[in-house]
Amino acid sequence: MNYYVHESSYVDKDVVIGEGTKVWHFCHVQEESQIGKDCSLGQNVNIGSRVKIGNGVKIQNNVSVYEGVELEDYVFCGPSMVFTNDLTPRSKYPKGPGGFKKTLVRYGASIGANATIVCGNTIGRWAMIASGAVVTKDVPDHALMAGVPAKQIGWVCECGTPLKTGLSCEACDRIYSCENNQLIQK
Repeated sequence: MNYYVHESSYVDKDVVIGEGTKVWHFCHVQEESQIGKDCSLGQNVNIGSRVKIGNGVKIQNNVSVYEGVELEDYVFCGPSMVFTNDLTPRSKYPKGPGGFKKTLVRYGASIGANATIVCGNTIGRWAMIASGAVVTKDVPDHALMAGVPAKQIGWVCECGTPLKTGLSCEACDRIYSCENNQLIQK
């Protein structure tokens, strides 16, 4: 085994876990899920059936990644953030997997602690969702989102630094331009 699973965690059948991945205390990885290389699943993480997680993903404590959610490479999920997969759930009338709305979190995006991602939306590459935000619509690449419901309050560099008005990063010197409400690195 070229990955680590703590003895208190459960991994169901037909699960693929990549090399170097660590599954910490009290986790459950459900059937037919795929987890890439060099990922970290913090304490009390639940990975739903048929979930796909890319390489280098970090999922902090108390996060459930439900069926219908896909995380591309290098996504960060902060502590206790929430994904949903059903817009109109009823205990008495379960829809099952056919009724789940898909959610895609693109390469390098970060989601802050206690944020909620309403299903059926895409979080763009390198986007950053503030702690406690509630995302109810698609998020552009590099967008900095905050509030309830979340609104774009700026742009963020690939390195994670919020960009000032000139769209140049003070931390890593990357320079961007904005064309058709999309951030493009020069």
